[in-house]
Amino acid sequence: MARILLEMKNITKTFPGVKALDNVNLQVEEGEIHALVGENGAGKSTLMNVLSGVYPHGTYTGDIIYNGEICSFHDIKDSEAKGIVIIHQELALIPYMTIGENIFLGNERGKKFAINWDQTYGMAEKYTKQVGLSESPRTLIKDIGVGKQQLVEIAKALAKKARLLILDEPTSSLNESDSRALLDLMLKLKKEGMTCIIISHKLNEVSYVADKITVIRDGSTIETLRKGVDDLSEDRIIKGMVGREIADRFPKRNGVKIGEINMEIKNWTVYHPLYSERKVVDNVSMNVRKGEVVGISGLMGAGRTELAMSVFGKSYGTNISGSLLLNGKEVNLKSARDAIEHKLAYVTEDRKGDGLILSNAIKTNTTLANLKGVSSRGVINPDKEYAVAVEYKEKLRTKCPSVEQNVGNLSGGNQQKVLLAKWMFADPDVLILDEPTRGIDVGAKYEIYCIINDLVSAGKSVIMISSELPEVLGMSDRIYVMNEGRIAGELNAAEASQEKVMACILNSSKGE
Repeated sequence: MARILLEMKNITKTFPGVKALDNVNLQVEEGEIHALVGENGAGKSTLMNVLSGVYPHGTYTGDIIYNGEICSFHDIKDSEAKGIVIIHQELALIPYMTIGENIFLGNERGKKFAINWDQTYGMAEKYTKQVGLSESPRTLIKDIGVGKQQLVEIAKALAKKARLLILDEPTSSLNESDSRALLDLMLKLKKEGMTCIIISHKLNEVSYVADKITVIRDGSTIETLRKGVDDLSEDRIIKGMVGREIADRFPKRNGVKIGEINMEIKNWTVYHPLYSERKVVDNVSMNVRKGEVVGISGLMGAGRTELAMSVFGKSYGTNISGSLLLNGKEVNLKSARDAIEHKLAYVTEDRKGDGLILSNAIKTNTTLANLKGVSSRGVINPDKEYAVAVEYKEKLRTKCPSVEQNVGNLSGGNQQKVLLAKWMFADPDVLILDEPTRGIDVGAKYEIYCIINDLVSAGKSVIMISSELPEVLGMSDRIYVMNEGRIAGELNAAEASQEKVMACILNSSKGE
């Protein structure tokens, strides 16, 4: 029997008004990959923040027993000194520093006031090779993709002599091929003796790599499932997470009548904001009708987000050409304010960076895109603002003790609901959703799908960009496939399949 490397006993952690963890227990054996799953707000990340010292000893109750001894971590350095390294969902890399500099940031090679650069880059190369990264360690972080940046984070952990590696949503921003490469790297590290804890909402990935799966629900440990002993199917895991079976992952849309074209883009071309000779959107034409969900699929870098942001008041790009028609009339939207006034909304893929003000209350964020709706003569009515926020909290079933709470204290799924509420209150006719379910659990995804269905039932138009093909296929009436900035194909829901979407991508090229 394998030795227990980590045991967390009766961990309880309370925030103002919320018990985030309630007597949680976790055992991790040496050399295994152990997955933590649960709905948003279940307490997974909080538990790992307790383990890694982000929440220091004294701010929670219970014991952490690591490698046979009771540990009291007061900060991340304490846990890292024991070989426990956490990689958060938001990567902690500095774009304008090299791979080698990032790997040893805070862990520099050399003397106190003199970094040994030969040693830094020599050792960095050793760790980059170990994680399968072929780039020179002198390459700037900004010049490599998100998948490779994730590998740099793992190389950084290895440089800290990690024995227990914690990965929080490591594939949430990756495409399928990069995700599989990362999971295979985890299996490789496991063979080399590494112990891993992975938090993920992608249950197919969890089933692929995990030896054990611990389910957390509402801050409590529900069960631990073991590979080779228990059923590790997605349906079984979901039942543990939400406390019930979800028969259909994508809610049916019945009786929704698809009407006239609501928005149309013709010959839309956009150039990169910094590299003005680089075309990122190339002669794209598409439309969406009232009561219709149009999906946009494609690999990372296909130009989907660039298209959406450039249409939304030219928020991205330079030298933009082409025509945009709303309800049959050509419009020239020069800013986000113009777009909002013309009943066009864009829900960004980066909710924390561009979508929400994390240090502000839920009520403030909810009304941000439509201040006219809660003000009179330029003065905000706080009672009206509060009432609107409560209405959307109840409508979207956002889990929070009060709408006065800061958005930054919410889980990812509940932050996403606040972001949706912000744009729903703006009452758009066309809503562009960019990765609307990234990094959120299957239960919260289902609720967001229901919200999308409600919007189109009310005659709104929804354009949904997603890297998850099953989501695009399950929710869309029509699908546009993008590749290298161009439309590579258009498919109706009845004919669409994963194979046909990928065939569109593979059969298209810029030279055609």
